[in-house]
Amino acid sequence: MRLAKKPAQSALEPNPNRVLEICTEKHYSVSELAELWNLSKNTIRRIFEKESGVIKWGTREGRFNRRYTTLRIPETVMQRVHRRLQSAG
Repeated sequence: MRLAKKPAQSALEPNPNRVLEICTEKHYSVSELAELWNLSKNTIRRIFEKESGVIKWGTREGRFNRRYTTLRIPETVMQRVHRRLQSAG
């Protein structure tokens, strides 16, 4: 008798355990990472602004107001980018 395999979770379905892990892990500000990696805030912002998993919020640019965006980078995203940058160099 063959046992039925458990269906694989779809990539589109959120894993509740993983969501909880991401919510409770350390999130870094741009300033914190700039200091840790000894890079400028602008460089950190450019590296992480389009990275998936980064939390972004802020205001839209208006006619007379500039846009402000705040980033919070989860530790797992920071580690993933760090590994990718190490292997590139």
